[in-house]
Amino acid sequence: MLPSETVQLLCLTASSGVPLFSRGSCKQLPFSVIGSLNGVHMFGAGQGALLSSCETERDSRVAWRVFQDSLMLIAVSGTAGASSELHLRRLLENAWNCMVLVLGQDELANVRNVERLKRELRSCYRLIDRLLERGGKDQGFMGDLTHCADCLLPSQPGILQETLDSFTRAADSEFGCLLVRGRLALATDKWWRLAPQEVVLLSALVNSLSGTTSCDYPVFLPQGSPTVAHRLLCFQLLPGVVACVLCGPSPSLQRAESELVGRFWSPVVEALRVCLEQAERSTLPPSVRLRWDVEALLIINRESRRAVAVCPHARGHTPSEVPPLSSPAHRWELLRAFYTFAVTRYFTSEEPVALPTSPPSATAERLHEEFSLGFTHLPVQCYLVTDDCKCYGLQTPQHQLFLLTDLSVPTFALRTVATHTLNAISTPTGF
Repeated sequence: MLPSETVQLLCLTASSGVPLFSRGSCKQLPFSVIGSLNGVHMFGAGQGALLSSCETERDSRVAWRVFQDSLMLIAVSGTAGASSELHLRRLLENAWNCMVLVLGQDELANVRNVERLKRELRSCYRLIDRLLERGGKDQGFMGDLTHCADCLLPSQPGILQETLDSFTRAADSEFGCLLVRGRLALATDKWWRLAPQEVVLLSALVNSLSGTTSCDYPVFLPQGSPTVAHRLLCFQLLPGVVACVLCGPSPSLQRAESELVGRFWSPVVEALRVCLEQAERSTLPPSVRLRWDVEALLIINRESRRAVAVCPHARGHTPSEVPPLSSPAHRWELLRAFYTFAVTRYFTSEEPVALPTSPPSATAERLHEEFSLGFTHLPVQCYLVTDDCKCYGLQTPQHQLFLLTDLSVPTFALRTVATHTLNAISTPTGF
C-alpha cells in the first residue's frame, strides 16, 4: 500500500467521507484506496462493530479513529514492523489535539463549510508533520509516543527558575517555561499542571516556530480550554533557547519584548549559555556519569509525567575489543521499539494501552510470553535480548526506566546495571 518506513495520515469528514488533507508519505494513496478505508470503517459501524486497527495482506497497518462525531483520522503505515499499533493510535490522538490546539474544538466539531475548513487546516500542517517525523528521531524526542514532556535537567537550575518565575509573573501569568534545544529545561508549577499531552504539543509547536525571534500565537488547550483561546508568547533569548508564557490579553508582545525580556533575562545570559552548552552534550547534568556500556536510556517520572532520554555520543573507558556504537538514529529507534514492547505487554501505563487486536506477526509471537497473561500481579521488570543490544525495563512507584546496553553485558547483570543507572540519575538530580 505504501513504501516501507512511511506513515501517511488522512483526515476526512466522518459523515460524508470528504477528504480534508493527507500528510506524511511522498506518494499519496489513490482516492479509491482512501474511499475503501473510509467505507470499511463505515460498514463496520453500521453493523455495530468498531474497527480500530488492522493489518493488510501486504503487511501494512491501518488505524482509524473518529473524533467528536465530526472528523475521521486514518493512519496508514507502510510496514507493520515500521510503526507499532501504539504509535499509530498515539499519532491519531496527537494529530487531533494539534488541530484543536491551533483551531479550537468548536471549529472542528461543527463543520459548516468544508472548503473553508480545508484552508484553515493548512495552519496545522507544520505541527502535524513534526509528529509524522516521530518526534525527531535523530534528536531523541519521545513525547509523541510516551505522552511525557521531553526534558533537560540543568546542572544549576536555581537562578534560572527564579528568573522564569519572576518573568512569568511580570507578564501577568502563572504559566511559563524555558525550552533549550526543544526540551523543557524549566517551567512554573502551573505549567507542569497542564495535561501531559498539552505540555508535549506546546513544546512541539514552539519548536515548529523556530527561527522567529518572538511571536504571539493564539492556542487552545485541548483538555484545559478547547473552546477559549489563550496567547502563547515566545521569545528567543539565545539561538536554541526560548522563553514561553501563556497569558491573556495583556501584556502586548511589543511591551513584553521591549520591557520584560531584557530586564529579567539579560542578567542571567551566562547561565543560559551554560545550559545551552550542556544541551549540546547531554540531557543530564555533567555530574551524572553513566556506565560505558549504556547505549541509550529513557527515564520517566510517573508522578510528574516528565521524561529524559539519553543517547551517549561517545563511550568512556571502552574495552578495545568492543565495536563502535551504532548510529544515534538507530539507537533511538531501538529505544522506541523497546518502550512500546514493554508498555503494551508488561508495564502499567497512566493511559490504557490495549494489546494488539490484529493477528500478531511472527516476531511478536516469538517475543510475547503468554504465561504472563495468567499472572495476577503486575510485572515490574522485563528484559529482551536482540541482535543489536540487550534491553531492560524497570518500573517503580515513581519511575520507569528503559535501558539499552551493549551485548557484552551479562544477562544476569542487567538488573544490577538498570538499578545502578536509575539511582545514578534520580539521586543527585531529584528527578
